Amino acid sequence: MSEREGSALTGLRVVFAKELQDFTRSIRMIVLTLLILLTAGTSIYVAAKTMKSYVDEDSFLLLSLFTSSSNPIPSFLSLMSFLVPLTGIALGFDAISKEFQDRTLGRVLSQPIYRDVLLFGKGLGSLVAMALVLLALWLLVIGCAMLFLGVPPTGEQIGRALIFLLITLLYGVLWFVIAMWFSILFRQSATSALVSIALWLFFMIFWPIIAQLIAYGVAGGSQVVAARTYSVLSRFSPYVLYSEASIAILNPTTRSLGVVLFYQMQGALGGSPLPFGQSLLLIWPQLTSFVAAIILVFTLGYAKFQRMEIRM
Repeated sequence: MSEREGSALTGLRVVFAKELQDFTRSIRMIVLTLLILLTAGTSIYVAAKTMKSYVDEDSFLLLSLFTSSSNPIPSFLSLMSFLVPLTGIALGFDAISKEFQDRTLGRVLSQPIYRDVLLFGKGLGSLVAMALVLLALWLLVIGCAMLFLGVPPTGEQIGRALIFLLITLLYGVLWFVIAMWFSILFRQSATSALVSIALWLFFMIFWPIIAQLIAYGVAGGSQVVAARTYSVLSRFSPYVLYSEASIAILNPTTRSLGVVLFYQMQGALGGSPLPFGQSLLLIWPQLTSFVAAIILVFTLGYAKFQRMEIRM
């Protein structure tokens, strides 16, 4: 095997700029962005109108905008848990397979660009594109809070909202690297998209049912063991990790995630908010799980892409 010549990052800026340009100009990205802005904007507007009467009672009014719903409009958090994975899949399902179908991969790699640089550039481009959309949404929420409620957010509320933005970005990046991994495994973009969406539906709909059946089978009649087993198994789903971390950081009164026994609540003040640092410690396992899953899936795709035959 020949050694690398020059910097291992040669060409990264070119690949990143091209991918970001392609993402921001693509029809699917524009449609998804408009869909997210329209649905999430409607949810925030309805929540803000509903909460006008609680301005003097709720000390975390900005955070309530993310979780409040009004029938039939779901909460902003519910919409994000549904739309963010679709955005990640839409950005990643043809990241590599499209190059195979268009027979452009060989020509790209004939330039002084290493394979890993191509992969890093595509990942970085999608990460920035997704971050721009989510940042626009985040600013929309802050603007709605000040426009409709007339109450400026406190520093702690801004900090919690920024952590929620980070959690949402990690959630989207995880689905992007999963879709990109499938685009490396399958050379047909349609197959990659179908498998990615099937996996997303499996974790959203079927995994909670399967986890519940396994938990009851393992517990042998003990309700506590069944609940704890289900709590552990359900966290294999990115949707559960995202929901738990988001609720814990957006609702400061959340003091624990998972099963809590009565003796563990002794001495706790019911309804009192946790300090910001304590809420961060509470969601730390979910954050590290997201990072670990992203690194694991990206490494699997990286290893496969380095060894695959690119000649058609």
